Amino acid sequence: MNRSTPRSLRLHIGLFGRRNVGKSSLLNAVTRQQVSIVSEFAGTTTDPVEKPMELLPLGPVLFIDTAGVDDEGALGALRVRKTCQVLDRTDLGVIVAEAGAWGAFEDQVLAELRKRNVPVVVVFNKIDLAAPDPELVQKLTGLNVRLVRTAASRGEGMLDFRQALLDVAPADFVNNPTILADLVPPGRAAVLVVPIDKEAPRGRLILPQVQTIRDLLDHDAFCMVVKERELPRALEMLSEPPALVVTDSQAFLKVAADTPPEIPMTSFSILFARFKGDLAAQVEGTLAVDVLRAGDRVLVAEACSHHPIAEDIGRVKIPRWLTQYVGGELKFEHVQGHDFPEDLSPYKLVIHCGACMTNRREVLTRILRCRQAGVPITNYGLVISYSLGLFERALQPFPAAMEVYQRAWTARRAGRGFEQEKMAC
Repeated sequence: MNRSTPRSLRLHIGLFGRRNVGKSSLLNAVTRQQVSIVSEFAGTTTDPVEKPMELLPLGPVLFIDTAGVDDEGALGALRVRKTCQVLDRTDLGVIVAEAGAWGAFEDQVLAELRKRNVPVVVVFNKIDLAAPDPELVQKLTGLNVRLVRTAASRGEGMLDFRQALLDVAPADFVNNPTILADLVPPGRAAVLVVPIDKEAPRGRLILPQVQTIRDLLDHDAFCMVVKERELPRALEMLSEPPALVVTDSQAFLKVAADTPPEIPMTSFSILFARFKGDLAAQVEGTLAVDVLRAGDRVLVAEACSHHPIAEDIGRVKIPRWLTQYVGGELKFEHVQGHDFPEDLSPYKLVIHCGACMTNRREVLTRILRCRQAGVPITNYGLVISYSLGLFERALQPFPAAMEVYQRAWTARRAGRGFEQEKMAC
């Protein structure tokens, strides 16, 4: 990956700490650029500042410089809320503290990151002014927290800081999962069905389609890209059946009808449910569609902030299909970008997009929060295929997810409630 790697595929490194401890100076020093404004006045950073860069040999990362978590007043509360949102998408946390100061704020951030199983680097900054407390150093070392000493404004300690980031980076980022290369062996083909409709960006493909093509090429497979009405002819032209057919979820019905049953078929959105989240958990959550009743509130979460147009999938098509399936009007609410309700209890179901514009950590955090609130969560492609009666067909390429579905379905037929079968899965 190079400097044009999408933010959603970069390792998200969040910088946390009190106001005026030198977070912005640290970011400027490690990136060797004036990314954040540096001032002697506390609270200069008001909103998270993002800086993508290449951190070799790790690869593409995204540094996020946050506002001080000890900010005060009404405006300060908004800044702190923005900072807390960054926690949801942080893959690697950096706590910056003045070398001679550590207190409740730092303890809280450390506890929150550890609770989320996020690796942590503690930076004692301004070591030219004071040394860290030896007892604190011993305590953090005993917790296996990596410590670094810096004087960021003078550029001191940057090599140690970079090395610490490389050392604690999560293994699942280094060994990044593939989108579909495990489903399409080298030398085999996938057929990608890409409708060109009003929502298709003019002159280009959308990000999931591009990333899927690149994943196939990276793993020595190849693909044929067609519109939905050209699929039958495309299958006829191939000398052997493709290993997989992948469709935009909106074209599920036609593609399922035109794809022979012996050829595995799924959607881009379902591939991204696995790539960006937890496919089994979202398969399980999809079954909650059967217990929806007229008047229930459903949350639709979109990771991007696109301007919806006529026949928008999240605001028009999914509500239409679900309303037809349930047989009554549901109350749909929408959030975009990094916004996600603190209180999920009013909702009977959360439907997430494919999350191509955010990272895996944020999606997994949202799935965990839904589980903690007892609210099922699913994904665009999963809920569309379920409401159209194509769920098993769409899960055919994923044996583990199919097993979760079959076990839950068997439990339901035996007369157990949704909550019981959810615990069993």
